[in-house]
Amino acid sequence: MRLRPYIPDTDFDHIRKWDTDERTHALWCAGRLPFPVTRESMDALINDHAVKYGDTPFIATEDGGRPVGFFCIATDVQTNTSMLRFVMVDSSLRGKGYGKEMLSLAVKYAFDIAKADAVQLNVFTQNEAAKKCYLSVGFTERSVTPDVFTYKDESWGRCNMIITR
Repeated sequence: MRLRPYIPDTDFDHIRKWDTDERTHALWCAGRLPFPVTRESMDALINDHAVKYGDTPFIATEDGGRPVGFFCIATDVQTNTSMLRFVMVDSSLRGKGYGKEMLSLAVKYAFDIAKADAVQLNVFTQNEAAKKCYLSVGFTERSVTPDVFTYKDESWGRCNMIITR
């Protein structure tokens, strides 16, 4: 697997295809994008997060170049901590180790290239598959905030997870 910069003109259609149902969509973007996701809304979100937080979007590819995942990462130079956001894996490949491999590379990027001392992320407590994946990479639970997001008749908590050098 390899990481490369996200290229909207060639990569957005993959993300749109991976965004298969409304609940999974909400788990991924916390209502920051409409469902189904549009190119315009995705571009606006990425640009907004680049300006506000310094986010850089990446695509994970198989060695042959086929896109299999997406995430954004930013490093806060004041705290020397990187933040992962909007982590997504091709819906047909979930549960097959692609997420673990992609996140391992993202952490390696944060430590080796961005020179961060820690990497954190937030995951909804209801997203048990993602949380299990993050734990398998070495993230640990740092805090849980209950009832931060409402999806239909559900109230979701937010778990902050961290991995350090």
